[in-house]
Amino acid sequence: MLNDSRLVRPAAVAATLLLASSLVALPACSQTSTTTSSSDAQSTSAASDTQSVTFTDDLGREVTVSNPQRVVACMGSFAGAWQLAGGTLVGASDDAFAHYGVDSSAVSGVGKSTALNLESILDLDPDFVIMTGISDGKHATGVSQEDMETALGEAGVPVAFFKVTTFADYERVMGIFCQITGRDDLYQQHVAAVKSQIDADIQTYSVAGRAPTVLVVSAYSKGLVVQDSSGMTGAIVRDLGAVNIADENPSLLSDFSTEAVVEADPDYILVLAASDDEATAQQYYEDAVGSDSAWADLTAVKEGHVTMLDAAHFLYKPLDKWAESYEIVGQALSK
Repeated sequence: MLNDSRLVRPAAVAATLLLASSLVALPACSQTSTTTSSSDAQSTSAASDTQSVTFTDDLGREVTVSNPQRVVACMGSFAGAWQLAGGTLVGASDDAFAHYGVDSSAVSGVGKSTALNLESILDLDPDFVIMTGISDGKHATGVSQEDMETALGEAGVPVAFFKVTTFADYERVMGIFCQITGRDDLYQQHVAAVKSQIDADIQTYSVAGRAPTVLVVSAYSKGLVVQDSSGMTGAIVRDLGAVNIADENPSLLSDFSTEAVVEADPDYILVLAASDDEATAQQYYEDAVGSDSAWADLTAVKEGHVTMLDAAHFLYKPLDKWAESYEIVGQALSK
């Protein structure tokens, strides 16, 4: 049986975040004109007498926005992050309503993040469009959002592209968003306090002393896909001091092999639910390896160290709940 990560909800997280918010130094988020790069969101300089912000996005493009009020976010996590930064939306991709609490009665849909409707975006008369710089839109075969840059530019709409995989990415992008909105307090609450909690979690749950080996896989209808430390969960595993076997066996990333996993014999297996329905995700996992006797002989399986990670914390970006994701993995690796 797989352990259910939904049962892990440390009650102390909320209180710790509140306390940390009064202790963590605030980054440079300003209501004055600023210049920001995606590699250093805290560097600022006066741009003009207007309330404008100039920054470099994750595609290396310089973007300037002036107090945007009609913002369209073309990925759900960006919509959620923009609202956490105190911004308002007029449009968002479909996943924003399903997974990030965006109000569909107040915000218009502009299509899927992998199949955006350019006309719907332009009809909203946006003054800032936030897009993903990941080439395929959502780690799957789809339409690159970069393809819309020319049309938006011709319409005079500022557009920025971001790539968010790890907490450090979220921290950087939120620094830019908070500079645009001028909400220093929200950066403190939703980023700085979360980082403080993550740092505490890394100390609490560190397994660096024993450096256990870990296999991170996503369970799909067509089988298992291995993830290395460049992914969100892999980065958490690395930060906690464990060893991701895919980092040392990169061939697993393109060609999943039970034999290679058996040879590596990981101490832990973390299964990412590639479905909102955890029962379905668990069935995907069982269909892929449940009848494999060699898999059943793995150390992680025999010792009950296989954990299903829920979609809310690991399939979708957890934003201000990122510390909970660290705690869930930390507790799984502490068994």
